[in-house]
Amino acid sequence: MSERITSPDATAGAEREGGFRSGFAAIVGRPNVGKSTLMNHLIGRKVAIMSDKPQTTRNKIHGVYTSDRAQIVFLDTPGIHKPMSKLGDYMNRSADSALKEVDVILFLVDVSEELGGGDRFIIEKLKKIKTPSFLVLNKIDKVHPDALLPAIAKYRELHEFAEVVPISALNGNNVGTLLEQIIRYLPEGPMYYPADQVTDHPEQFICAELIREKILHLTYEEVPHSIAVVTEEMRAQENGVVYIRAVICVERESQKGIIIGKNGAMLKQIGALARQEIEALLGSRIYLDLWVKVKKDWRNQEWVLRDFGFRPED
Repeated sequence: MSERITSPDATAGAEREGGFRSGFAAIVGRPNVGKSTLMNHLIGRKVAIMSDKPQTTRNKIHGVYTSDRAQIVFLDTPGIHKPMSKLGDYMNRSADSALKEVDVILFLVDVSEELGGGDRFIIEKLKKIKTPSFLVLNKIDKVHPDALLPAIAKYRELHEFAEVVPISALNGNNVGTLLEQIIRYLPEGPMYYPADQVTDHPEQFICAELIREKILHLTYEEVPHSIAVVTEEMRAQENGVVYIRAVICVERESQKGIIIGKNGAMLKQIGALARQEIEALLGSRIYLDLWVKVKKDWRNQEWVLRDFGFRPED
């Protein structure tokens, strides 16, 4: 199986003349402000799952944008929030570490909501870092244009941002301008990834995330934050069908019943929706073998977090 996901539209044979720029940009913000939506729009492919539930992203998701002028490696970070578990602690540390690794920080805010304590908390972190930070006001399609300037003024009172860019990540409004501004702040440098590569995460990870996304869409209450999905096996069979065995982990027996559903109906629906996107991702038919297991209080068990690919010590 391929170890990376590529885009057929990338400029694979682009000439890199003097002045080619490359670097890293972190997308940070409170939960549910549209970070994953922006990442996917910037890359032009779905590399981060999306949901209307907060704290959807748990890992730093790397997405790669490449043109004939520049390559930008985007880090979509977990939403910075008050942690309620060891997993929450990990997510916050993951977001914090991203701020130290990049050339530009994109502070994404929901301009349709008032500036809140979570935004102020992140701004205090930005004040301690020399990395240029952009104020990116998302969801401008939800507000009247006259509301933008007062909103910008409130944020500028708290921090001197290198650039201010209003956008709609969902509709793509002004995203091209944001890309141009990021490139201006990047140093001249090499192409870190092949021009057709859009993420450095293996296909197994992306498949597990797509399955988790469908669970987020289909379940309610405490279930979404209590699940983890791990791809345990992925191999091409002689008939050309890709066999994928994935385990959905929950914290309680009652949650297992919800995921499976009456006569297995919920699990079948999760599998059917995930199969569509995974087949489009891989470009081949798949056999998706889903299992549900209970790992009690896994979000607070460091050895389980490590098994799931989280690194609480980071």
